[in-house]
Amino acid sequence: MVEVHSPEFKENSRKALKDKQLQRALQHVRGNFIDKRAKSIADLPEFEALRDNARDIKNHALEHLDLYLEAYEERVVAQGGHVHWARDSIEARGLVLDICRKVNAKTVTKGKSMITEEIALNEFLEKNGITPIETDLGEYIIQLRGEHPSHIIAPAVHVTKDQVAEDFKKAHTHLPPDRSMDEPENLLLEARGILREKFIAADVGITGANFLVAETGTSVIVTNEGNGDLTQTLPKVHIVMASIEKIVPTLEDMSQILRVLARSATGQEMSVYTTLSTGPKRKTDVDGPEQYHVILLDNGRSNMLGTEFQDMLRCIRCGACMNHCPVYHSVGGHAYGWVYPGPMGAVLTPQLIGVDKGGHLPNASTFCGRCEEVCPMRIPLPKMMRHWREREFERHLMPSGQRRYLQLWAWMAKRPAIYRLATNVVTTGMRILAIGRGRFKKFLMAGSWTAERDLPAPQGGTFVSQWKRQRPEQVR
Repeated sequence: MVEVHSPEFKENSRKALKDKQLQRALQHVRGNFIDKRAKSIADLPEFEALRDNARDIKNHALEHLDLYLEAYEERVVAQGGHVHWARDSIEARGLVLDICRKVNAKTVTKGKSMITEEIALNEFLEKNGITPIETDLGEYIIQLRGEHPSHIIAPAVHVTKDQVAEDFKKAHTHLPPDRSMDEPENLLLEARGILREKFIAADVGITGANFLVAETGTSVIVTNEGNGDLTQTLPKVHIVMASIEKIVPTLEDMSQILRVLARSATGQEMSVYTTLSTGPKRKTDVDGPEQYHVILLDNGRSNMLGTEFQDMLRCIRCGACMNHCPVYHSVGGHAYGWVYPGPMGAVLTPQLIGVDKGGHLPNASTFCGRCEEVCPMRIPLPKMMRHWREREFERHLMPSGQRRYLQLWAWMAKRPAIYRLATNVVTTGMRILAIGRGRFKKFLMAGSWTAERDLPAPQGGTFVSQWKRQRPEQVR
C-alpha cells in the first residue's frame, strides 16, 4: 500500500507556520505564479471563452470515456506500442517492474509525474534493485533531500537557494568543494552536468502525460526544461504512466486546452516544450525508444464517474488553485500529508485514499472561492469540498466537540427567532468586551483561531439585522 500521512495536517501546519525558511520560500509564489498568470490572461481577451471550450471538451470525453480509451489503445497498438491497464497502484508498480526486468534495467530516468508519486514508484523500484533518477530540476532537488513534492508544478517551491547549494555539496562530493554556488545559474549548470550522464546511462525512461489523444494514440508532455524529451528518446524503453482521465478526443481538442494550461500554471503563453510521442522508433527515425509502453491507471477514478465528484476529473494539474489559496500560502504543500496539496488535493485525496484518511482535508479551506475563480477548467472545488465535509460528518469522522457545535448551530438555525436573539446578544457582548482594544487575543470556543491571529470585534450589528434595516419587507 502507498504510505499516507494526511491525518497529521494540523500538526504539519503548526510546524510549517513556525518554519522561517519555508515561510520565506513561500513568498515567491505571488511573483512567480499569481502576477504572471494575471498578466498572461489580461493579454488574451478570449481566455474566458477558451475556459468554456476546455471544460466542454473534458466533459464530453468523460461522458464517453470508455469509447475514447478503447480508441486510444487501438491506435497505440497499431503503431507498435503496448497498452497496459492497472486497477490500482499495486498493479501499476508491478507492470513497471515487469517491463524493467525484461530488459534487465538497472537505472531508470524519470520525467516529472504526479502519478508515479501517487503510486510511490521510486520507493518500490529501489526496493527491487532499480535506481530511479528524477530529471526535472525541482524533482531532482527533493529526491536528494528525501522529500516529496510540495507543489504539483514546482516540486521544490518550498526550498531556498541556499538549501539547494548545501544539498548539492553533500550529494556531488566528486566536484571541487570550493566551487562557486552563489548564483542560481551555477546550480543549474551543475545539475545539468550530473543529469546528462544519467540520461545517457539509463535503460528505461518513464514520463507522465498531460494528455492522451484518442485520435492518434499520442501521449503529450508539457515541460520547460527539455528533460522529458531526453527521458523518452535516449533509453531503449519508454514507459508512459497516465491516469485514465487524461484522454482527449483529438489533437485539436488538446491544442485548445493547451492555451489555458500554461497561462494558468506559470503565466506563459506556452511552455517551452510541448512534446508529442506516438509509438516506438520507426525505421526512418534517427532517435527514439525501441519499445513504447503506456500504463493506464484507474486507482479509484472510475468510481468518480456519475457522482458529485466527476467534475474533479477535468483537472489538468496546472496548480492555479493552490497558487491562489491562502491556506496553501501559509503552510505549503507538505502539510497536506500526501501527493496532492491545496484545494484540488482536498477534493482528490479523500477519493483516492479514503475519507477516513483524507476526509479532514476539505476543512483546510477558507471557502473564499479563489480556487474555483482561477481554475481554467471551471471545477467547482468549494462545492465538492462541502460534499466531502458532509461525508465526514455522516460517518462520524470529525471530532466529537466539532460535531456538537455543528448540531447546536443547526438546532438554532432552524429557529430563526432564537438564532437572531442569540447572535445579537453575542455580538453586543463582544463589542462591549472589546472596548478600547477592538479585538480579542483569546476568546471562548475560538482558541484555534486566536492561537495564530487576533479575532476582530464586531463593528456593527449582525448581517440579518443590517439587512432588515435596509429591506425590512424581505425579513420575517
